[in-house]
Amino acid sequence: MVKQYIRDKRSPVPKNEQVSKVMSANKAKHTKPELLLRKALWANGLKGYRNNYKKVPGRPDIAFPVKKVAIFVNGCFWHRCPHYNYQLPKTNTAFWEIKFKKNKDRDALKTAQLEALGWKVITVWECEVDEDMNRIITQLKKMLK
Repeated sequence: MVKQYIRDKRSPVPKNEQVSKVMSANKAKHTKPELLLRKALWANGLKGYRNNYKKVPGRPDIAFPVKKVAIFVNGCFWHRCPHYNYQLPKTNTAFWEIKFKKNKDRDALKTAQLEALGWKVITVWECEVDEDMNRIITQLKKMLK
């Protein structure tokens, strides 16, 4: 049976079926970097967090409500990581420029809303989870004490 990919009509039709499959496989929650970070938090005794916490603006990927610490685990491609200079996709470039700008604007708004409520906000990039988990855990331990 051939899997039918259902489109939400917010994005342009990919010119290539393989591109459609790859894009459809991207998840919004419980991504690999989030799972790795949560596993590292647990292993380092940093418990008491909530996933996709709904009681504050922006639904942080990981939140420590008692300490008012919110963590967003951002994918480098989708949120335009400052550590890498990703090129825009070659097709539908105008769409992607707008899409990425909206993502960055939404990220900034979420951070501002949380900070206005007295929360500390950390953005952890996908590449940092892969390359520098010890630094992330050390930083979070300091914030949570």
